[in-house]
Amino acid sequence: MKLYYMNGSCSLASHICLYEAGVKFETAGLDRKNRTFPDGEKLESLNSKGYVPILKLDNGQLLTENVAVLLYIADLNPAAKLAPPAGTSLERYRFIEWLAFINSEIHKSYGPLFHRESSDDMKKFALGNLTKRLGWLNTNLGDRKFIAAEHFTAADAYLFVVLNWAGAIKLDLSQWPNLKRIHAEHLVRPSVQSALKAEGLIK
Repeated sequence: MKLYYMNGSCSLASHICLYEAGVKFETAGLDRKNRTFPDGEKLESLNSKGYVPILKLDNGQLLTENVAVLLYIADLNPAAKLAPPAGTSLERYRFIEWLAFINSEIHKSYGPLFHRESSDDMKKFALGNLTKRLGWLNTNLGDRKFIAAEHFTAADAYLFVVLNWAGAIKLDLSQWPNLKRIHAEHLVRPSVQSALKAEGLIK
């Protein structure tokens, strides 16, 4: 199994979860300038949508889209409890509900803030939407240590990544103390440290 990632992007959540799951895996980091991986493969040749994560399975199939990849990794090792067991339990769907919220309401709100071609109006709208969603999340998180269960799950890995982006746009998490706290707590987690080091984001 091989994870194709871009350092610091949403694929970092999958990278963290692979360490959490304790499964064997390889990685390939994207050269942002040339849009190629170390073995010469081009990003678009692996995913015509042009983004990561891309997970190459042992049978050679490619899986894309962050939520799908996170669920797949979680189900590889149920004992790691990265997701509730597959089935029809409400707990499983509540977990997916959190992943969907992080993906569509927080992750996507950052998009215009990262692109140079975004107009000031676009950035203002995106920032307003982002702060609204983070404010809601801060209130609903309360003093909980984890977002979707009583322990660390793939949703926490994804949440850590999108909160980590706040620094890149100079958004101070101090205005949301619960989010700042949970980000700091997850930052020192061994799997998070391992993924950050592997991607060259910390020494």
